[in-house]
Amino acid sequence: MGKLNEEAQAYEPPKTRTIADLEVVRTDTEIEEKEFTKDDGTTFSMKVITVNNEDYRVPVSVLKSLKAILEEKPDLKAVKVKKTGEGMKTEYTVIPLD
Repeated sequence: MGKLNEEAQAYEPPKTRTIADLEVVRTDTEIEEKEFTKDDGTTFSMKVITVNNEDYRVPVSVLKSLKAILEEKPDLKAVKVKKTGEGMKTEYTVIPLD
């Protein structure tokens, strides 16, 4: 058992990873909708990809941007997603890599 002050100092709140946390994302990566439970017991769902047993959220704006890119470049194999801003002002930019 540890001490309360040690646990408090070591504590890091859970962080939702997003597709922007990855260096490269292949466009043929499997995506699925998963359901999660908040601390208050309510459930919500989001689209995620799984890489190395870790889930990464895929925002709808990324899907919209990727759709437009694929219309022009249907053979695109990989992208990089950049994130700017925080909270409600978060924006994602999809960058074609090949």
